[in-house]
Amino acid sequence: MSAEETLILVKPDGVARGLSGEILRRVEAKGYRITDLRMVTASRELLAEHYAEHEGKPFFEPLLEFMSSGPIVAVRAEGDRVIEGFRSLAGATDPTTAAPGTIRGDLGRDWGVAVQQNLVHGSDSTLSAERELALWFA
Repeated sequence: MSAEETLILVKPDGVARGLSGEILRRVEAKGYRITDLRMVTASRELLAEHYAEHEGKPFFEPLLEFMSSGPIVAVRAEGDRVIEGFRSLAGATDPTTAAPGTIRGDLGRDWGVAVQQNLVHGSDSTLSAERELALWFA
């Protein structure tokens, strides 16, 4: 059985704050393997496709604006149950309520801006991971 794969994104706020190394350290310390890594400035087209399920929602445009505001570190990671494991490691979406010990709980906070800047993205299912990895690692 081959290991599961997931997409992890260190969002522009994480890159700008110099947290990419700490986030990647936590991924590796958890025992997951980084099999591809790149820093990109995402196009609007890529982001619109990545977040297509949110199109039409009030936060869609602010989200695209935030995600295109600076470089993103895109990571292909693998390991047993890596999707579930990374999402647990990332913590709750809202950094204010994310548990201590998680990426968002330890490193994130609410900055009072239009869209939640919460440091990382992780695929939420094997189907999402396949679709997202194909977008970011074409």
